[in-house]
Amino acid sequence: MFVTDIRKEFYDVVVNQRVALLVASDIDALCACKILQALFHCDQVQYTLVPVASWQELGTAFLEHKEQFRYFVLINCGANVDLLEMLQPDEDSIFFICDTHRPVDVVNVYNDTQVKLLIKQDDDLGVPSYDDIFRDEDDEEGGDDSGNESDEGSEPSGKRRRFDEGAVERRIERQRARREWEAQRREILFDYEQYEYHGTSAAMVIFELTWVLTKDTKDMLWWAVIGLTDQWVHDKITHMKYVTDIATMQRHVSRHNHRNEDEENSLSIDCMRISFEYDLRLSLYQHWSLYESICNSCYTSCNFKLWSLNGQKKLQEFLADMGLPLKQVRQKFNSMDMSIKENLREVIEESSNKYGMKDIRIQTFGVHFGFKNRFLANDVVHAAAALLESTEKDESASDNFIKALDCLSRSNLECLHKGIDMAKRKLIAIQQTVASCICTNLILSQGPFLYCYLMEGTPDVKLFSKPMALTLLCKYLLKAFTRNKRCKQLPLIMAAPMDVEKGTVIVLGIPPESETSDKKNFFGRAFEKAAESTSSRTLHDHFDTSIIELKSEDRTKFLDALITLLS
Repeated sequence: MFVTDIRKEFYDVVVNQRVALLVASDIDALCACKILQALFHCDQVQYTLVPVASWQELGTAFLEHKEQFRYFVLINCGANVDLLEMLQPDEDSIFFICDTHRPVDVVNVYNDTQVKLLIKQDDDLGVPSYDDIFRDEDDEEGGDDSGNESDEGSEPSGKRRRFDEGAVERRIERQRARREWEAQRREILFDYEQYEYHGTSAAMVIFELTWVLTKDTKDMLWWAVIGLTDQWVHDKITHMKYVTDIATMQRHVSRHNHRNEDEENSLSIDCMRISFEYDLRLSLYQHWSLYESICNSCYTSCNFKLWSLNGQKKLQEFLADMGLPLKQVRQKFNSMDMSIKENLREVIEESSNKYGMKDIRIQTFGVHFGFKNRFLANDVVHAAAALLESTEKDESASDNFIKALDCLSRSNLECLHKGIDMAKRKLIAIQQTVASCICTNLILSQGPFLYCYLMEGTPDVKLFSKPMALTLLCKYLLKAFTRNKRCKQLPLIMAAPMDVEKGTVIVLGIPPESETSDKKNFFGRAFEKAAESTSSRTLHDHFDTSIIELKSEDRTKFLDALITLLS
């Protein structure tokens, strides 16, 4: 059921208990986890943190902890399946679910005892009404031939036959009504569950709890901002939703800045200042050279078509138009002349308008730690994602999780800088892979969708066996391809080797690229149906239903089934 008073129905319940925190592997979930950890430290709540990256890991984590814990908090996992059916918990286990995945499973919505949903009600949830989905068994059984056989022999046979006919007719009528209701129920559920999409950031929901409790700090606010920015970087929410949520965050930022003007010396060496920025859509440009950032940012690279000679020429013209010396553009941003840096954004925006890049600036937030360190929210998202999906040897998934969690703390800037360096390598790998896919015509039109398969042996292919890296590549590739070919807007399915020894590939589907897209993804249901109809060996283990694992040998028949299904 939906929790209406998050303080009374959630926090007051767990504050004197031991809690198991099950946290999904994405940046928004990490930020929500950091905020909740800080809150738990405030009130000395005992908790155990368990990272979970898949449904199997969630099931295992629950089995390992169900004896010691009664209260489970699930962050960014658990809302879009029937949780009680999956975990089979005891009747006294209670689950608090703060999850951005939509649609929310109807059984979770209407379970009043064990499932509590910490989900913003003002999201457009569209949950079907209870009576359309569930009906009590007693209603059907009630009066079902009651008394039919009871008085055998006591009534004349003719009368009994007429009575039987009446009972039979009633039963037929009931069965017909039930069939109609079931058909309607299937239709309603199909419409409701057809598309997968994302709601309000989990970090924002948890931050609002801290605000209600008047325990919110600047660190918590910064984590909430990063959680929201993660949804924008990984293209999970519409532009309209992003702008609306940014406005909410801006109000909190103004409140904090105003509150701390008197009590904290704003020039203190370890002070933290969050500011609203109208900044450039250039990834990591303040930690890189401007030239490399323009070359490896999706927005500019796709607009210039940098994989072609013409695109490279256009980029040189763009730099000349800005009037910036090449020596300045190619050196680290920190080393550029102050006179150039002061009005750099305005200069870039002016030239971008001439080259058709009207929205090169985006609303976001920046943070200053003391004098020296300044970061934009999307820098931190890229850094944390690179650490979370690190492919370095001897690093377990839980080690990576802890490192990504650490890089969000301002006491651990060394870890954040390491993440930024890894993020640069990742962005270069994505840019090079996009260029090679387009130049070697690896993207094929299959009719209802585009398809691209990264062969084993492709540079950096190991990086793209990770869901977030593959998602970024997929979005980038679709944007680049539609600009390159000027073709009609089609969705893209991408496959990359997952585990060579097991012979599996990771398959991901994304909806068509457009400015007005509602970001709703229909591939989750399509993948299930295609796997079912061809008996393909698939594993639907990811929290996002549009990401699956598939046996390499079954790839062809699975694709054929998808083409038939979506045509």
